[in-house]
Amino acid sequence: MKLRFLALVLGLAMLLPTTMRADEGMWLLSLLGKNYADMQKKGFKLTPEDIYNVNQSCIKDAIVGLGNEGQSFWHFCTAEIISDKGLLSTNHHCGYGVIQAHSTVEHDYLRDGFWAYSMDQELPNPGTTASILIRIEDVTPQIKSVLKDDMSEAERNSAIAEKSAELEKAAVEGTYYEAKVKSMFNGNQFIMFVHVIYKDVRLVGAPPSSMGKFGGDTDNWMWPRHTADFSLLRIYTAPDGSPAAYSKDNVPLKPKHHLPVSIKGVEQNDFAMIMGFPGTTDRFLTSYGLEETMNITNKLRYEIRTVKINVWRAAMASDQAIRIKYSSKYASCSNYWKYSYEQNKALKALNTMGVKKDIEKQYTEWAKYKGGEYQNALKYIEDGYNARKPYMAARTYLAEGLLQGPDLPFQAFQLGLGVKAAEGNAQVIDKLKAEAVEFYKDYDQATEEKTIAAMFEYVYKNIEEQYCPEFLKEAAKKYKGNFEKYAADAMKKSVFANADKFNKFLEKPDMKKLEKDPMYIAGLQSYNAYREVALKANAAAPDLAKGKRLFVDGIMQMNGDKPLAPDANSTIRCTYGNVLAYDPKDGVHYNHYTTLKGVIEKEDPTNPEFNVPERLKTLFYAGEFGRYANEKGELPVCFITNNDITGGNSGSPVMNSKGHLIGLAFDGNSEAMSGDIDFEENMQRCINLDVRYMLFIIDKFAGAKNLIDEIDIVKD
Repeated sequence: MKLRFLALVLGLAMLLPTTMRADEGMWLLSLLGKNYADMQKKGFKLTPEDIYNVNQSCIKDAIVGLGNEGQSFWHFCTAEIISDKGLLSTNHHCGYGVIQAHSTVEHDYLRDGFWAYSMDQELPNPGTTASILIRIEDVTPQIKSVLKDDMSEAERNSAIAEKSAELEKAAVEGTYYEAKVKSMFNGNQFIMFVHVIYKDVRLVGAPPSSMGKFGGDTDNWMWPRHTADFSLLRIYTAPDGSPAAYSKDNVPLKPKHHLPVSIKGVEQNDFAMIMGFPGTTDRFLTSYGLEETMNITNKLRYEIRTVKINVWRAAMASDQAIRIKYSSKYASCSNYWKYSYEQNKALKALNTMGVKKDIEKQYTEWAKYKGGEYQNALKYIEDGYNARKPYMAARTYLAEGLLQGPDLPFQAFQLGLGVKAAEGNAQVIDKLKAEAVEFYKDYDQATEEKTIAAMFEYVYKNIEEQYCPEFLKEAAKKYKGNFEKYAADAMKKSVFANADKFNKFLEKPDMKKLEKDPMYIAGLQSYNAYREVALKANAAAPDLAKGKRLFVDGIMQMNGDKPLAPDANSTIRCTYGNVLAYDPKDGVHYNHYTTLKGVIEKEDPTNPEFNVPERLKTLFYAGEFGRYANEKGELPVCFITNNDITGGNSGSPVMNSKGHLIGLAFDGNSEAMSGDIDFEENMQRCINLDVRYMLFIIDKFAGAKNLIDEIDIVKD
């Protein structure tokens, strides 16, 4: 977000920022009309109504937010409907959890891939949901009608929550829809989203991880890329088309719209549009917040997760069963481990701090003439970040190192609370047993013991003593700093150390034994320490939220009627741009696409990140690319565009000017990892899987003709 001086009016330094570049912006579908002329200039051939229409089928009806039951309006990934039978395409890393859940040593779908050659072979995934947007409504006037200028932030939030609940209830009355009011622009605008949420989502297909995760951590966030990052799912409904939990009587979804899949291919400067559910951006972050992000959040997250990743890598390499159990957890951990490192590099290289300070200077001049509370906004923000600074490092150590570091302590704390609450109730005990089954199926005691030792030692040595939980201090003293001995002893004593010990404990719960359990104590004290630090951090910065709200409101006023996109918040958005090569540094040029030749060139049999299946090599050397090759006879693998994307956009459809699917978005480039905080218009690239590679794998590699016949493949 670059603000520039445009005019001096009547001698007053009234700063009017230029509109953001059209390439920047995760736009609300209901407001795309404001961008329509620019979209046409870039090559768009449809109308805004073809994208979003409440009364007729349109592209939004084919866009799916993947989530987990109980978290319906948080989407971990995006998918798109590509057939009239509810078939979905998304990323391999989006389907990774369900692929892993169905994998065993005997049926290692992570290693070998999975293909359903008929619908009765498709695998159910309880808890996975698929959301499709029904409509969007601006409810800002209704929400603001209950707000008063003299309200505290707590009173304001309470009033917003109460009114939102009222609006949500009224919006879905008499339907099976679900509604959620979401805050935009830091509480300056409120939009209600109404969805239908399907609860029977089945696994249909996925390539081997050697293809779906080709390049592993080494290539993550990098271009050129050669990854077959896709998997296939399907939505099922009750026979009447309504959402329903898994049942053998359910039928494939009959969608209002599905995306034709184009094998025409992409060329430099072609129009590209992406729709999906981007997770979180922080484009209005100030320099004070940026300092915290770089020097605490990113720095410590990378350092702490490095410790865990090293333990898990060694364990996963030693045993196939452990690799299967930990694959999904490892992928989740390592993704933002590398993201944190690469983002800090990009923020420094692109002088994002300088950009933010320039914006603040312009805002200060504007606020001087605007008057009122706007003049205090940056002071509220600066004071808030300074006041909470002493607590933020401790909060990160407690969260990343203890609560989210090893798996067992926090799980032991939660299960322990459940045991206490059960008081012998058989139904509650059965529920705890079911929760334990879910936890221990992806757990290895020896690996957990090593993780506990490494993480606890790292936190103890690095956290400020005043924030260190007592159990860590006592462990260090009792075991003379040897946390390996502590971990081994704790596992021997803990009833949570493995499934057998916990189930035996449930047969005759002993509350005194529970209170002395080392893993329960570790989880309890870690949680309490984190909660105490978090409360202190919030209390130290009472006006921070108010300052942010005023600052963003000021930025909106400075932009006038010019388009301004709100930060991503896991609600459906549209971005548009073009297929575009780039030059990352002096003397280096990156083409806009890669091919299967690059996969073969990267092969390294000694490195599991760069293994290539024999069948894929056979197809390459035989040149058996079928109708999926380009005019040069190459098999395209990935391509890049300058679309604005972030986490949550993974799996989002990349569409051409006619709304046909040409790719699946799956990553951003390392040189512009600052993008979630400040869009870098010259360097920002979205990395996408070319659908021709996806279709080639389904057709030629897997031989899944049933799926090829089902997909609506077009040549334009």
